[in-house]
Amino acid sequence: MDRVALIGIIVQDIRAVEEVNLILSQFGRYIIGRMGLPYRKRSLNIISIAIDAPQDIISSLSGKLGMLDGVSAKTLYS
Repeated sequence: MDRVALIGIIVQDIRAVEEVNLILSQFGRYIIGRMGLPYRKRSLNIISIAIDAPQDIISSLSGKLGMLDGVSAKTLYS
């Protein structure tokens, strides 16, 4: 059964942005929308992802993002 979730991503290391985008593109068919906010004052990027996918897909995406150095990801489920 598919679930709707929000994944909050904070990228603290600008070198990880390319890898974050690559991972997100791999899961693109499940992503409903994406909003990215550069926060220059703190030298980080905040990304919010809305996703509609099976539980294991959402967990896989969040886990892959969270394993990157300089990246934090947390998921909120409906």
